[in-house]
Amino acid sequence: MPRLSDSMEEGTILAWLVEAGQAVSEGQDLLEVETDKANMTVEAEGSGVLEILAAEGATLAVGEPIARLLDGGSVAAPADAPDEVAAPEPDSPASEAAAPVPAPDEGQGAMAPSNGRAATPTQSASSANGRGATPLARRIAAAHGVSVEAIGGGTGIGGRVVKADVLAAAGIAETPAATAVAEPSADPSPTAAASAALGAETAKGGSSVLEPSRLQAVIARRMAEAKATVPHFQVETEVRMDAAIELRERLKEVAGEAPAPSFNDLIVRAAALALREHPKANGSYRDARFELHERVNVGIAVAAEGGLVVPTIFDADRRSLGEIGRDARRLAERVRAGTVTPPELAGGTFTVSNLGMFGMTAIHPVINLPQAAILGVGKMRPVLERGGDGEIVDATLMTLTLSCDHRILYGAEAAEFLGAIRDLLEAPLRIAL
Repeated sequence: MPRLSDSMEEGTILAWLVEAGQAVSEGQDLLEVETDKANMTVEAEGSGVLEILAAEGATLAVGEPIARLLDGGSVAAPADAPDEVAAPEPDSPASEAAAPVPAPDEGQGAMAPSNGRAATPTQSASSANGRGATPLARRIAAAHGVSVEAIGGGTGIGGRVVKADVLAAAGIAETPAATAVAEPSADPSPTAAASAALGAETAKGGSSVLEPSRLQAVIARRMAEAKATVPHFQVETEVRMDAAIELRERLKEVAGEAPAPSFNDLIVRAAALALREHPKANGSYRDARFELHERVNVGIAVAAEGGLVVPTIFDADRRSLGEIGRDARRLAERVRAGTVTPPELAGGTFTVSNLGMFGMTAIHPVINLPQAAILGVGKMRPVLERGGDGEIVDATLMTLTLSCDHRILYGAEAAEFLGAIRDLLEAPLRIAL
């Protein structure tokens, strides 16, 4: 299992794109892997005949062999995926999970050499006959009373039975990650006493149990780690966006048919310039020390299918507003298309999370470990203000919330940093330079 991100500890094989025994060439797409960041495609590191060691649905630790490339000849059919292959938990859940880890030793990447040692998955009786079922397919079959053996040949690689085969046999439409459905409770009694007798659980009616994806499971673990290990505090301010709105209108006129920088691009650029002047906000608290990073790499939170992915705009303080806009659009498109690469997801030193487009007035985000802070962006909203001469004027306000790690950023420092972002957005010509 190759390491596809700096914090990846294990991966799940979603699909083999080449069947066992077929010849492949270097650079050819071999399989899709679900990681802690996103779903990614793994390419062949060389040429040869593919021998698959781990089946679809298998979850393996980084460095575990998943296939070999042989010089030629026939190869054995892949074994069923093990029910569970658990990766060891990191000793330090907060900092070490996000720290870069050295690449696996030779022979432990995506393609183990043909003369290397590999742990061969256990053969089941069904796989010995050339057929098998993934663990997920077996669990769904048990939940719906479907016999895997009665299905016959599946649609997976080598005739394996996969989730879609079981759902088809059960006569139900496929739904995301449904693994078990509880039987509906008995008909409720019309009396309150009888209803109470049903108990707290059965009174809820039928429930569906959904297995989280690898990405969702990692998000859940990291958010829990961040809240449990990092002393969060927030500072918040209002920004008058009238000058920024005027600037963007002028940029749209100059851009013509080309896309103009978005308001989020303006915010990313303002944050990057402010980070240059406030190095602790661009740092991390790790091993009881302050780490101040030389490069200002701003991550932008992008909603992906079933999760949240944060690609990185590198050296954002040195990039022009137009370059930041082009990078942000390209990265967002790659995230939604599932083609974002591990280097594009690594190396962030600060994060911007914007929910203004969903109409949210403010957002208090959880820190993206091991960063010192994250900026939450709310919607722009029209208000009436009293001017200096007492006249009521129209204005457009936006709420910015900075969530901080109190171990490295203190109240006054956080306020000065957030104030610097506000000042840049209220006098945005400096952002456009």
